[in-house]
Formats: sequence, C-alpha cells, structure tokens
Amino acid sequence: MLTAFARAFKTPDLRKKLLFTLGIIVVYRIGTHIPIPGVDYKNVQACIDNANASQGLLGLVNMFSGGALLQITVFALGIMPYITASIILQLLTVVIPRLEALKKEGQAGTAKITQYTRYLTVALAILQGTGLVATARSGALFQGCPVATQIVPDQSIFVTITMVITMTSGTALVMWLGELITDRGIGNGMSILMFISIAATFPSALWAIKQQGDLADGWIEFGTVIAVGLVMVGLVVFVEQAQRRIPVQYAKRMIGRRSYGGTSTYIPLKVNQAGIIPVIFASSLLYIPALIAQFAGGNSGWKTWIEQNLTKGDHPIYISTYFVLIVFFAFFYVAISFNPEEVADNMKKYGGFIPGIRAGRPTAEYLGYVLNRITWPGSLYLGLIALVPTMALVGFGANQNFPFGGTSILIIVGVGLETVKQIESQLQQRNYEGFLR
Repeated sequence: MLTAFARAFKTPDLRKKLLFTLGIIVVYRIGTHIPIPGVDYKNVQACIDNANASQGLLGLVNMFSGGALLQITVFALGIMPYITASIILQLLTVVIPRLEALKKEGQAGTAKITQYTRYLTVALAILQGTGLVATARSGALFQGCPVATQIVPDQSIFVTITMVITMTSGTALVMWLGELITDRGIGNGMSILMFISIAATFPSALWAIKQQGDLADGWIEFGTVIAVGLVMVGLVVFVEQAQRRIPVQYAKRMIGRRSYGGTSTYIPLKVNQAGIIPVIFASSLLYIPALIAQFAGGNSGWKTWIEQNLTKGDHPIYISTYFVLIVFFAFFYVAISFNPEEVADNMKKYGGFIPGIRAGRPTAEYLGYVLNRITWPGSLYLGLIALVPTMALVGFGANQNFPFGGTSILIIVGVGLETVKQIESQLQQRNYEGFLR
C-alpha cells in the first residue's frame, strides 16, 4: 500500500489528485471544530470531559462526524444524512418501479437518482438537526452533566432556526466536498470523508485507554488494544476479500464468418455481500426504543424495562438483540440487492450458463442457494465483529470510545482497500508495459 502511494506521488497528475484530496480533507477537519451560533462552547467542553460517549445511534453519528456531533459544530451531522438517504433510495429502487426503471437507464438514470439523493439528504439533515437541537436544549445530549441544560442559553425560535439552518448547510457542504473528491481527487469522496472522520477519533481514544490503564502505567493495556486491532484488521481484510467464484461459460456463436463467445468467466459472490449496512440498520433500530423511553414521561413498566435491558451495551438482552438484528438485516439487504433471477436472465440472453446447471430457472435457484449459504458465515462474522466493543467493555472495563469497534474497522479497511485498488489501477493505466516485458 505504501509503495502504491509512493509511486502515485511520483506521477504528476496523480500527485495533483492526491494533494487536492488532502486539501479537501483539511477543510473538512477545520469545519468539524467550528461551533455553530447559539451554543455555549465552554459548557459543551465541560460536559464532554465529564460524560462518556453515547451508545446507539448518537454514538454512531458522532463516530461518522469525527466527534463533531457531541461538540455541536458546523459539521455536526457529518455525512450521516447522505448515508441514510443513499440507503433509503437503494431500498426504494426495489419497491418503486419508476426508480427501478431509472436505474436501468444507465448514466442518465443514475444522475437522476443522485439528484433525488441530494434532496433527501437535505430533508434528513433538517430533521436530524432539529432533533439534535431539541436534545441539546433539553439536556438529554449529556445526561448527568450539571450544565447540560445550559448548552443552548438562548432558546428562542430565531436561534433554534439559525442552528438548524447552519447544520443543514454544513451537511450540504460536506456532500459537495465529497463529490469534489470523487470528480477531481482519488477514490470515492464520501467514503474518504467517512474514513477520515473515524480515523480522527483513534488517537484520543487510544491515549484515553493508556491513561486509564493500571499495568505498567497503562502501556500494557495500550499494547494489548493495538495487538487486538491488528488481529481484527487482518481478519477483516481476509473476510472482505473472500468470495465464491461461480464459473460461467459462454457458448460460441457464428455471425457471418466470425465466431463470438466461447469464453469463460465467473460471478464473484462476496462472503460479506451486505457490507456495513446491517450494522447501521441494527444500531439505528435498537436505539429507537431507548429514544422513545428517554423522552417519555412517568415511570411506567415498559420504560423501566427498556432502560434496564436495552440501553446498557453489556446487558445480555441488548447483546442478543443486537446480534440477531445484524444477522436479519444481512439476509434482508442481500435479498434486495442481489436478484438471482435477473442475473440468470441476463446470462441466458447472452448465451451464458453455469457448467452442470441448466439455463433459466435452475440457474436462478442455484445462485439463490449458494448466496444463502455464504450469507450465513458473512452475517455471523458481521455480528461478532460488531460485538467487539461490547466484549471489550465487559472483559477489560474499557470506555465507550473503544477505538477498534466493529463498525469503524469495517469502514476503515473497506475504504482503504478500495482506495488502494483505485490508485493501483490508475498507475497501471499510466505505466502499462504490455508486451515490452
């Protein structure tokens, strides 16, 4: 990987793209430290120093924003509204025929879906910004902090609207910066910004583990976390690269005097076909009961049960529910994102077949059978990786900011592999030796 970056910096046009990407990253990180108007920054810092990071959806959004959410800065919402909008549009593509037709139109249809994604991102940013402002004003953003209700001193309508507009504008700016990286930089812009947001929280989290450690002034705990992180990275790279290759043979066709086809290829089915999306879905859905109980008044039985069982990350019911939801959403997302019947029809249309399997419906049934079998280990792997922070909390007494959490490792490894592959492909295009070797 380091060799690929070194070779890229020696190539003039790639060096310009890398420097442009680094410049956008600097602008993004500056925006994550600029507080929005109407917020008492001193009280926010006091609450951050005295409170643990939230779990559930708030913790997820805070991680994706690079810690900007709890500091209530201009980029507090980060790219989470865009991620949510992209997932919603992807799910609606299967349900709404109009969106499915746009997806099949090629580049023009993709551009239209991207435009819908931007509109939905702004709408979600307004909704999430309003929720964040309401949570900060009520003091629920930092429970147990004595000055939590004084984070927003002026609670007038004008100040509230200004705060929501500022955070929505920040989300739109982040979306634009990501698209600039995609067009003029290296890699997928949104993925790069997500990578930077998560990586930015690593140094402080690792140093906090060192300071809280007791063995050899905390260095043994620090080294143990580093070792566990390296093992997890190796495991994630191994599983993310694993795939089942289904061989496909194309029959020869004679058109005039020319022969076409007769080639062999394969269909790559990844073990983790769903990626990080099941973890995001499970975290979001599991946080909804806690959010309802948080704003519900009284001391009813259902509220007490939720607060005792579904808000503590080390509770057996929380762990079991989280694991089951990840497995369920892994199968759900694979079912809607990969259509075996469509793949089988396309193969039949171009004269392709799987050796030993008849074309048409038997091929679709075979693809569905193989996909279900490889989704099981993929979903169990996702569930185990996502539970690493919880196991760290139980076994080592770590804080909520355990740096090598499942979600962060999955995103960092996935984006890193994708970016390195794009750099190597562009290097190959510019330095292809061909038959000269």
